[in-house]
Amino acid sequence: MKDKLKFFIEHKYTNNFILAVIVYNAIALGLLTYPSICNYIGTFLLHSCFACVIIFTIEMIIKLYVYGGKFFKDGWNNFDFILVAMSWVPTGGVFSSFRAFRVLRALRALRLVTRMQKLRLIVQAIIDSIPNVFWACLLLLLIFYIFAIMGTTLYAESYPEYFGTIGKTMATLFQMVTLDDWAAGIARPICAKNPFGWIYFITFILISSFIVMNVIVGVIVNAIGEIGEKSKLMRERKNIKDRSTLERELSKLRRQISKVELILQASKDDIE
Repeated sequence: MKDKLKFFIEHKYTNNFILAVIVYNAIALGLLTYPSICNYIGTFLLHSCFACVIIFTIEMIIKLYVYGGKFFKDGWNNFDFILVAMSWVPTGGVFSSFRAFRVLRALRALRLVTRMQKLRLIVQAIIDSIPNVFWACLLLLLIFYIFAIMGTTLYAESYPEYFGTIGKTMATLFQMVTLDDWAAGIARPICAKNPFGWIYFITFILISSFIVMNVIVGVIVNAIGEIGEKSKLMRERKNIKDRSTLERELSKLRRQISKVELILQASKDDIE
């Protein structure tokens, strides 16, 4: 029974069906945010979402039965289990006033990450690159702080709305590092009255946006490449191991066939 269930739960068609249910559930949850759509098919969407939760739960129960304790040795399985368990958090009755419980429904869409290898690769790369990204972010924060002190010292009196305090200056610098209207809205009016103001703004943009941010992106991209190489190496090792196992089994089978042939030959000689 367990072998049949394992074959069923690992089958390509089963995985594709679950993936389709996850995609539908994510779309349905999005449609439920439109009052006009809810007036027409809101009941159907709610019932279909509940049916999706039942399907997810049945899948999880089968996996727990098939794999047992080994299921929780995989971090992605734990993540999947938590998402399914959170789907059963009540959202009606006395809990209907707690919007946080209803918001948890949207997390079901994260199951796409656990089902699609490419998404898992990117998420794993982000997680693995957190230590290096942390140090890069710490460097960026230091640059923010230094330029915030400089900006507050230079422009606090003339432009208190942007550079009145360290906090306001850092908020202004954050807007600048996102390149959101930093030139026309902030830099050009200041540079019009301060001829050398461009040095401050251009230097900050070059260091923060074009150097440090690219370093952070480079760290994540490098992590994706390393994980991809590791995954490829693991697949190659698994293939080699499978081939070695197959060769051993074939060797055993050949020896058994040879023994049978010897026995048959001996029996034939005795008869003659």
